[in-house]
Amino acid sequence: MHWYEKLNQYFPIEEMKSREHMETLLKERSDIYHKDEGPHHVLMYVELDNFVFIDYLFVSKESRGQGLGHKLLQKLKAKGKPIILEVEPVDYEETDTEKRLRFYKREGFEHAQSIGYSRRSLATNEINSMEILYWSPENESEEMIYEAMKKTYEMIHTYRDAHFYGKSYQPVEEVLTFEENKNGTDVLEDL
Repeated sequence: MHWYEKLNQYFPIEEMKSREHMETLLKERSDIYHKDEGPHHVLMYVELDNFVFIDYLFVSKESRGQGLGHKLLQKLKAKGKPIILEVEPVDYEETDTEKRLRFYKREGFEHAQSIGYSRRSLATNEINSMEILYWSPENESEEMIYEAMKKTYEMIHTYRDAHFYGKSYQPVEEVLTFEENKNGTDVLEDL
């Protein structure tokens, strides 16, 4: 099965970029946008000087629990930069969401509670809220993570969006918020 089909079957439509968008990123932004693919995984990520952003991480059902996800993250951690990703909030009717959060917690990721992320899906027109998780080798601040997320949104998520989707996503100021003393709940706390 083609790598895009693997991702498309696993991730919700509101989180997926189009195949054309991703293939264009791989071609036109090959300096920063990368694909690591094997028979049982697909990892799409962005690497800039001061952080790594995981766009998609897929491990096939038959390979889960065998350490493949851990090995992929270890390769990224070896770069010595903060690693950032977006994850769906826990949905108790969708058991994978809780398993995914448990996996990232075991891997040492933290929940960036001061960062809010909500954008309207161009595919469904619904508001889609995500949580930001990060792993930090040098105890970087959530403000640094927020700035990295803004850069990712502008350089990757909205890259040529009007061309691919016929319209543009909302500007970054409407999608990402930073509230230093936000009293949110840590989505990883009770796992």
